[in-house]
Amino acid sequence: MSAQDTIKKTVTDNDVVLFMKGTKTMPQCGFSSRVAGVLNFMGVEYADVNVLADEDIRAAIKDYSDWPTIPQLYVKGEFVGGCDIVTEMTLSGELDQLLAEKGVTFDKDAAEKIREANA
Repeated sequence: MSAQDTIKKTVTDNDVVLFMKGTKTMPQCGFSSRVAGVLNFMGVEYADVNVLADEDIRAAIKDYSDWPTIPQLYVKGEFVGGCDIVTEMTLSGELDQLLAEKGVTFDKDAAEKIREANA
């Protein structure tokens, strides 16, 4: 299976996927840590893919999404964005709306606490 096929299968088989440097319990860059921290705090169940563990996946994910940076968040097979976009969506409430529309469970109170802390 090619790296592209593996990526497609991963984003299809999981409701939420974060391609990141490191893992959700041990991120290895600040941007990955921020996105994983938001998802973890909001109680979102997600698959984490450590691109540092597979150079083919690391290169292929940038082509797959046509997005040059990592981390990359996918919800229900759809590319959402990287760290800056996820941060903006979290603070504006758009991430809550997207997760709710897609039927992904998350802690609404935790999402609100993030916004309050950053107001």
